[in-house]
Amino acid sequence: MQDSFPKTADLNRPFSRRNAVGVLATGTAGLVLAGSVRAAVAPTVPAATSQGPSALLDQIAWRLLEHGPEGATNLGVDTGAHAALRSQLEDRSQAGKDALAASLRADLARVEAAPMAGTDHATRTSLAVVRSAYANALDGFAQPYGDVAVGSWRNTPYVVIQNVGAYLDTPKFLDADHPVRDPADADAYVARLGQFSGQLDGELDRVRAAAAKGLVPPDFLLDRAIAQMSSTIADARNQGGGLVSSIANRTTMMKGTWEAKAKEIVAGQVVPALERQLAELQRLRGMAKSDPGMRERPDGAQFYAWALRASTTTRTSADEIHQRGLEELAALHARMEPILQSLGYSKGSVGERMSALGSDKRFMFASGDPGRAEILAFIQKRLDWIRGQMPRAFRELVSGHVQVRRLPASEEPGAPTAYGGAGSKDGKIPGKMWINLRTTDLHRKYDLPTLVHHEAIPGHVWQGEYANRLPLIRSLLAFNAYSEGWALYGEQLADELGAYADDPVGRLGYLQSIAFRACRMVVDTGLHSKGWTRDQAVRFFMEKNGNKREEVVNEVDRYCSWPGQACGYKMGHSEINRQRDKAKTALGKAYDLRDFDQAVVDGGNVPLDVLATNVDAYIAGKHR
Repeated sequence: MQDSFPKTADLNRPFSRRNAVGVLATGTAGLVLAGSVRAAVAPTVPAATSQGPSALLDQIAWRLLEHGPEGATNLGVDTGAHAALRSQLEDRSQAGKDALAASLRADLARVEAAPMAGTDHATRTSLAVVRSAYANALDGFAQPYGDVAVGSWRNTPYVVIQNVGAYLDTPKFLDADHPVRDPADADAYVARLGQFSGQLDGELDRVRAAAAKGLVPPDFLLDRAIAQMSSTIADARNQGGGLVSSIANRTTMMKGTWEAKAKEIVAGQVVPALERQLAELQRLRGMAKSDPGMRERPDGAQFYAWALRASTTTRTSADEIHQRGLEELAALHARMEPILQSLGYSKGSVGERMSALGSDKRFMFASGDPGRAEILAFIQKRLDWIRGQMPRAFRELVSGHVQVRRLPASEEPGAPTAYGGAGSKDGKIPGKMWINLRTTDLHRKYDLPTLVHHEAIPGHVWQGEYANRLPLIRSLLAFNAYSEGWALYGEQLADELGAYADDPVGRLGYLQSIAFRACRMVVDTGLHSKGWTRDQAVRFFMEKNGNKREEVVNEVDRYCSWPGQACGYKMGHSEINRQRDKAKTALGKAYDLRDFDQAVVDGGNVPLDVLATNVDAYIAGKHR
């Protein structure tokens, strides 16, 4: 079948950049590498016509990793000729992001010029993915402020806030993802630690620049960020805290001075840089208001329109997303109604009855550390069960190599209930499901299984392992609507495979989870385009869907700092199901769930228009 991938709308529109390159900046002015400084400039590259598409895609991937070396470590590819990447951190300064934007612009032009004749479907898919991700990112750079995620999901107007910033990302990365297997790894850890203060100061410059344009985060987000950063500083002042203990604990069998060097760096460089960021957040707090959304911020409507496009990979308007959310919520509640009736919950709205269910002590975990241990054991049992079901849903299996870890205590107050993703391409670094255990009241026995299926198997970790089998660029680039749509589809698969066959309360938890994502469409657009208050958003979740306040306050705050991101989940999930219905209709008796699921994961993480093209190719292949 001849494939024709539509180009992203407005892809060839000329850049009208007030400072098109500048908006993505996030780190140091240069990358400090073992005592030297490497300027963050885009390297000269050959023209696209001098090489085939596969070689071009590989080269583009390595150029992207030069700007995000942590990604090379996460994928386990910072070895051999690329081993120097293990000693580097992302340059989060304006200069660093200027260089990244220049690379994206040059590589997008090379992909546009790449000859398509004779290329196979997989290569055409990869080229379409790069076109979409890079064009969207460059549109993001046109915004007057913020961080742009290139082929990822965390687009935000705020460079440092309760769930964004190097003060959160880098300590967790160094501890959980940077390997320390030998002295060279330990040297690389210390080299990276030496760049941490530069990341912080690069961000600080950008926070100040945004404030000069009138961008001040909501007061309640600043309160969270100030508390978390104060906790990070207190930890770092205590003999270097986790930044030092991480390297010390992993080098006990090696001879070296890494612990002493780390203490010196943390005390002399990191703590002062953190204090400078904290002082700026405190200054902004004196200027802040409680308005939660982008509508109340300078150029906020423009930023939100772009953020919705980035999140959904569609041009669906905020008004339409809002209405879709209301309609999907009503449909899901209609499915919950008979189950609630059968359990004896017959009076009140669905939200009121789910709130009553959530107060039933039979479904609560113990408080404190006993409950935390119970939750971790519960997750492992659920993982063991779902692994055994995967042959019923896929033709080819991946390992589902996942490590369950508690979020760092300093991150938990501003973090969601959980998140997860795949590990390295070679499988040596496991995927991770990070679980928020600041209080066990965040979780219930009827909703935790669905969380496991979303974050781990067959959700993010499982799908990510298929992406890791694809060319390097495909392991790097992801799309929120596909990523989160697949994770919701993973929740659905677990239900279809029998997760709740004898557990009606568990099925209620699953349906409430899907309905929660419909609520997100309503709340996110309400906050950013309809003038909703923070309290109005919290009450919508609690009253309409019966969600716990402890859970949804953090959720709502997350939507305020990541505008649009919450809308991608249900939009992507609905589209995957639409494509599945299309395949069922087209193939009739030839349809097999395993083939459909395999086609979706083998096609990789894609924008929704490319997903449709991949499914069309799968249908055509079955018709041959």
